[in-house]
Amino acid sequence: MSADRILLRCLADEPERERSILGHARRRGFHRFIGTTPHPLEGDEWFRPTPSGYRPADGNGPVIPELTVGSPEELGSARAALARGDSIAVRWSGERVLPLETLVADRPRSGRLWVVARTVSEVPAALGALEHGADTVVVELRREEEVDALEHTLDRSLSTPLAWERVPVTEVRSAGVGDRVIVDTTSRLGPDEGLLVGSAAAFLLLVASEAEGSRFTRPRPFRVNAGALHSYVLLADGTTRYLSELEPGDPVLAARPSGETRSVRVGRLKIERRPLTLVAVDDQGVRRTLFLQEAETVRVSGAVGRVASTALQPGERILGVRLPKGRHLGVAVQETVEER
Repeated sequence: MSADRILLRCLADEPERERSILGHARRRGFHRFIGTTPHPLEGDEWFRPTPSGYRPADGNGPVIPELTVGSPEELGSARAALARGDSIAVRWSGERVLPLETLVADRPRSGRLWVVARTVSEVPAALGALEHGADTVVVELRREEEVDALEHTLDRSLSTPLAWERVPVTEVRSAGVGDRVIVDTTSRLGPDEGLLVGSAAAFLLLVASEAEGSRFTRPRPFRVNAGALHSYVLLADGTTRYLSELEPGDPVLAARPSGETRSVRVGRLKIERRPLTLVAVDDQGVRRTLFLQEAETVRVSGAVGRVASTALQPGERILGVRLPKGRHLGVAVQETVEER
């Protein structure tokens, strides 16, 4: 889940306490805030509360009205506003999960849906409803400890199980020299743990960590030699990003063949020119590809254990996941798209 969709509102009684909480939140990677007296730093986005909603602190933009929803009639008013293309913020006064799913399903592309989370425990459902969730979740905080709890919540694994498949390798061949990306994480990874990477967002393959070394190299349990820089990688919130776009601090999804997943942070990236191997697989009649560095320490998850890119052969079955193929800026969308 992404901190970019979180908007923090500090409800501390004292200004000094508010500054302390905001400073703690910034150190944890949050940069969107609501406050009566903004203390902006470079990269911050601020909103001011108004009697009817929230307004951008710089004055550039309309008020986003806050609507209380606790009845079918109030839900109808919120649906009508979204249908007009309005942006709204919803505060629940009763049931929240099913009404939120209704609004997410009805939301047009032009309208933006904000949801107010009164506690950190409400955040996962607000972000993940119908696999999309609200565009922005306003989280009301009173203590530094709630910032820590929020960070922990956002770093949890995906709420929706991945659709794992073992697919046959149809081709393995040299692909010349290209730029490949090593992803060093700030966490210790298991030998069977890795990142989901591929040339098409619709199907990603599990590239294992370097927690097992070789006769000539030491183990590097924090590292995944992930592939060519054009490749997609799955983030912890279920969106995708190109390997070339990753930044230190980004949460990527670490996965195991058992289906266990978790969020880990990018510590650094290494992009270097190296010999590449093209690996093609058959995904229900569709050819999917992955470009890996040709090296004994670069491994994919096979039918039994892990197989190095230098030893992979046609006919081997390797592990990957099927995802929605339509993506806009990494977010799954319903649209017609073909990737080759």
